[in-house]
Amino acid sequence: MANLPPLSLYIHIPWCVQKCPYCDFNSHALKGEVPHDDYVAHLLADLDADVPYAQGREVKTIFIGGGTPSLLSGPAMQTLLDGVRARLSLAADAEITMEANPGTVEADRFVDYQRAGVNRISIGVQSFSEQKLQRLGRIHGPAEAKRAARLATGLGLRSFNLDLMHGLPDQSLEEALDDLRQAIELNPPHLSWYQLTIEPNTLFGSRPPVLPDDDALWDIFERGHQLLTAAGYQQYETSAYAKPGYQCQHNLNYWRFGDYLGIGCGAHGKVTFPDGRILRTAKTRHPRGYMQGRYLERQHDVEAQDKPFEFFMNRFRLLEPAPRADFARFTGLSEAVIRPQIDEALAQGYLTESKTHWQITEHGKLFLNSLLELFLAE
Repeated sequence: MANLPPLSLYIHIPWCVQKCPYCDFNSHALKGEVPHDDYVAHLLADLDADVPYAQGREVKTIFIGGGTPSLLSGPAMQTLLDGVRARLSLAADAEITMEANPGTVEADRFVDYQRAGVNRISIGVQSFSEQKLQRLGRIHGPAEAKRAARLATGLGLRSFNLDLMHGLPDQSLEEALDDLRQAIELNPPHLSWYQLTIEPNTLFGSRPPVLPDDDALWDIFERGHQLLTAAGYQQYETSAYAKPGYQCQHNLNYWRFGDYLGIGCGAHGKVTFPDGRILRTAKTRHPRGYMQGRYLERQHDVEAQDKPFEFFMNRFRLLEPAPRADFARFTGLSEAVIRPQIDEALAQGYLTESKTHWQITEHGKLFLNSLLELFLAE
């Protein structure tokens, strides 16, 4: 028990009103009504099978993602979270996050979600420019985004996040900074600021828009980073900024190589056992198959030679120092296994090392892929 990492729970709600052209998440455009009660019953049946993986641990964080979780009715959310609490022991101060689209969330629903136990809302804003939102296929406007943020403020939730993207089609430096200024004005405790990337198997993948070039992207990042820092936001992960004390605990657990159960369509899980075995699970992606009761699509044990890469791929996205003891604790391997790679990373100036910690350097941040490649299995 003592050596198992902390445990989180991820819950996937697969439906959206329509599919965005840049999105490669497991989401499905809604035909008709969301089968609220049916789907929640399947989620809880799916969880029943995974309960033993908790191995008596408290669940520290829950994240309800999608898709668009805010399409789920208030009563369905209550049933879902009551069901989770009945099956797992939830930490008294557990962070429970739900993703929401500004346009799909009505005020009364937010209150229902909060009553059900949600204490952190992540609002998918992406941009405050009407024109850019249309280009991204979003179904909300800037006014709705601002209304959702003010609503979240007024509810007195523990925290809320605004999701923003930069490097949008034909976006100028000034437009990108303007998005950030409008976000900062709404004073969210947490801001996620992602660069738009074109993924295969998306509409943008087949018909790519013109994106800003690398120099323009670098300017946007540098100036945006200065703007956020000046406004009191600390960058703690590649795309995540928070006011002190407001980091997303759920994402921190992923990046620190913690464990998580994943339930719902296409959800991934990672479970560590006392003997050092690490099991990865993936659930059925399509709602049709999933709602016939076929939950588990595949699972595999992480091979010993893949553990270092998987550990550092997560760990080095975080800007905080990495405790050296965590490597052995969370992988079951001795540090000697990766000593040559660590020495190489130190020689390249990607890391610094103390008796107890590794710290990624500014140089290491810039060359993150080269740093991680050191740990790839032969």
